[in-house]
Amino acid sequence: MKNSMNKAILAAATLVLLAGCATKPEEIGRAPDLSPVAAHLGMENNPQLSGYPVRPSKASYSLWDQRSTNFFKDPRAATPGDVLTVIISINDRANLDNKTDRERVSKGIYGAGGSFATSSLSGAAAGGDMDASVNTHSDSKSKGKGTIERSEDIRLQVAAIVTDTLPNGNMIIRGSQEVRVNNELRVLNVAGVVRPRDISGNNTISYDKIAEARISYGGRGRLSEIQQPPYGQQILDQVSPF
Repeated sequence: MKNSMNKAILAAATLVLLAGCATKPEEIGRAPDLSPVAAHLGMENNPQLSGYPVRPSKASYSLWDQRSTNFFKDPRAATPGDVLTVIISINDRANLDNKTDRERVSKGIYGAGGSFATSSLSGAAAGGDMDASVNTHSDSKSKGKGTIERSEDIRLQVAAIVTDTLPNGNMIIRGSQEVRVNNELRVLNVAGVVRPRDISGNNTISYDKIAEARISYGGRGRLSEIQQPPYGQQILDQVSPF
């Protein structure tokens, strides 16, 4: 019985230690890997991106060469596979100050009373009064104060690719950019729905004109791992009632 308990304690301790590891074993001692190009586009599941027809070859010295500049073609992205530049310039500041003050007082008196009388054989009367009451009192007060001060300044540009077109002509775009510096991988992702009319003449669009915009800027590597608490501590923070 004692050996079984010791094994259970040892197994639990091992799981806790493994959960506390925030680094994958295969990434210890080396820089994080870059994602494959176009991995987030799902080209194998998108026939519009993977099924481009092969253009016929042109003979040498042809009068019409697709590689030459077409002055009559709109350079803006319009079909799946086209690329446009998303300009991200976020400068947000928010100050929130909330105060709450709540107080409740209640009082109550609950009672019951009565009288009774008795007579003896000698004719003498005896009587009495009975009164029972209960007083209640409750007082509840609560005060709260919260202050939030936030400042964000992000200025980036990322190229996105048109992955699909909607029936009304709007386009779904998705872009990703990864930069690895000193074993730290910075990742920028952007996705959303854009209108062709919002794309400027130089084939750029501002982030505030992207509907359903999903913009994320983060990283992977040693610095990000150190800033995050280990998995075991995160689990304890979630399940601890104190």
